[in-house]
Amino acid sequence: MLLNNYIKMLKNCMPFEEIFLTKNEIVAIVPLKYIKNFMIFLKNHENCKFNLLIDICAVDYPERKKRFEIVYQLLSISYNQRLRIKTYISENIVINSISDIFINSVWYEREVWDMFGVFFFQHPDLRRILTDYGFDKYPLRKDFPVTGFDDLIYSDFKKTIIKSKLEYSQEFKFKL
Repeated sequence: MLLNNYIKMLKNCMPFEEIFLTKNEIVAIVPLKYIKNFMIFLKNHENCKFNLLIDICAVDYPERKKRFEIVYQLLSISYNQRLRIKTYISENIVINSISDIFINSVWYEREVWDMFGVFFFQHPDLRRILTDYGFDKYPLRKDFPVTGFDDLIYSDFKKTIIKSKLEYSQEFKFKL
């Protein structure tokens, strides 16, 4: 099936904010409330069969009203086609987990939660995966300081790690 015909077929089946072709890949922007239904459709529909979730990632745009862009990468092995799905959410809005549709999304959603603080509703095990459990910040947000908040130094004298707060000479300034 030609890609343009494929896009037309998808447009007739599901509501999109936008769908377009870039570098021989289909990119679909889907409203947040339809993301789970859309994933079920893409995985099970005979003309789609996007049965492999490649990745879930997030992008932080602090200057936007809907700060986070959540990006899903899907692959249809049957049709040898990739599909990138994007949705946009504000900082304190939750997104439905797709872990009951794609089991491997459990790890990807945990990573997005840990790095960006995006909460996935009905996730079976949403806890930190890359940072310490006591860590309460989100390191891949644009407003996170590059040097972090704490300084860790090993003391030969005390034979332990000493943690101290970093002092900044100037507050972080965000430029629009």
